[in-house]
Amino acid sequence: MSQEKANIDLTNWDIVGINPNDKNWSSGDLFCFWANNIQSLIGFSLIASLYLVYDLNILIVLSACIFAGSLVAIFSYIIGQPSQKYGLPFPVILRSSFGVSGARYIGMLRGIVGMFMFGVQTFFISKSIGYLIRILFFNIDGAILENEMFLIFLMGMDLIDWFSFIFSLIIQFYLFKQGQNIIKHIINFSAWFVYTGLAVFIITLAGENSREIISAFRLSISTENFVSRENLIALISLTGTLFAFFSIVILNIGDFSRYVKNSSENLRGNFYLILNLIIFSFSSVFIVLGADIVMAKQSLEVGQLLTNPTDIIGKIDNSFLTVIAILFILVASASTNMIANYIPTQNALLNFFPKSLDKSSSGLLILIIGLIFGGLWLPILSQSGALSLIDTIGSFFGPIAGVIIADYYLIKNKEYISKDIFSDLKTGAYFYNGGWQIKGLYSMIIGFIFAAATIWNVDLRFLQSFAWLIGAFVSYITYYLLASD
Repeated sequence: MSQEKANIDLTNWDIVGINPNDKNWSSGDLFCFWANNIQSLIGFSLIASLYLVYDLNILIVLSACIFAGSLVAIFSYIIGQPSQKYGLPFPVILRSSFGVSGARYIGMLRGIVGMFMFGVQTFFISKSIGYLIRILFFNIDGAILENEMFLIFLMGMDLIDWFSFIFSLIIQFYLFKQGQNIIKHIINFSAWFVYTGLAVFIITLAGENSREIISAFRLSISTENFVSRENLIALISLTGTLFAFFSIVILNIGDFSRYVKNSSENLRGNFYLILNLIIFSFSSVFIVLGADIVMAKQSLEVGQLLTNPTDIIGKIDNSFLTVIAILFILVASASTNMIANYIPTQNALLNFFPKSLDKSSSGLLILIIGLIFGGLWLPILSQSGALSLIDTIGSFFGPIAGVIIADYYLIKNKEYISKDIFSDLKTGAYFYNGGWQIKGLYSMIIGFIFAAATIWNVDLRFLQSFAWLIGAFVSYITYYLLASD
């Protein structure tokens, strides 16, 4: 087999190194990238819920945001730096630590989770579109929704639901397959669009209630016994929870850092996550407190502070706020779906079938599988414990990261052999044992056992938020000890 043939077999032009002239992402683009990762229903509810659980003690939760954000930023920089330097996506980077064949299958672990979550997330995105359609029909003629064709359900969804779901799949496929420049524009637009929406929401809620909101906000700031044992335990727990929220993105950060101009922009951009967490934290607290005050003035009975945006807009009788909020939720959810699910899955598929797929065909495959997973979510998957299986697969992510870090920084001394990373010749540096790096595979499995134990073992579930870090540390040490011989 010739070197040329070997390279052709493993090469796909969508996953080769980026031309330095095409590396046009700045730290500002990474600011928007991290904004997209937290600007979602889940992100808002998580942050707001943490404040609620800890009696709205802003200093504790804010400190946890800073600590967790710093950890995420550091790991994202460390894991993403090989991709930034060589312009390679996450699945191709795996070839150095798992072999040119092993990387195909290890990368697909991330792809499986991405495909599942893309379908489920699209299902929830379609709900926002369905709400808008129903609002439109109701304003035209409320009787339309009583038509018999809208009362027929298939797999838990009616005609509007299915239309919204399929439309959501198609529009995402069309937008996300356009290339990295369009993706960058989508990420930047979404970040500033949602932040603008948050500002509008806060201003609208505040109105004549600004004094009450500010007063409630001040009362939630308490420095009393800040360094007490109870607060320190809460701080550690919160830090782990927030880190776990971002952990799925950390592993494949290279899919995006490959486009960053240089190392300093990459470092600065990742630490912008902390700024995003601070902005989003204060925004969520103001909205939750403001909504509670407005509902109290409207004599609306609510058992506790509401932390879910859909619950808040459902209680406040304001059609303008409802439509605006749904639009912002729609944009935020779609961009998050692209970053956390679509792009990682696409690169995993392109690496698995480099000769058979391109951006369009891989995107179409994601769409079809997303249709299956999303369509089955209500009647089967949501009730079958499928998320536990996805969590278990996710237990591989920390160990994979640990192997990548040890391999690049300790074993390879921050240097890859570019010509061999696309070669399946037996003499290639990354062919190892039949295309597999057994030491990397063994280290990953050992790390996985420790990480997954926090899910399987009831007595260890209090460590589940730290599963990624535990698995990464174990596999890092194991790989170093094995591969440094």
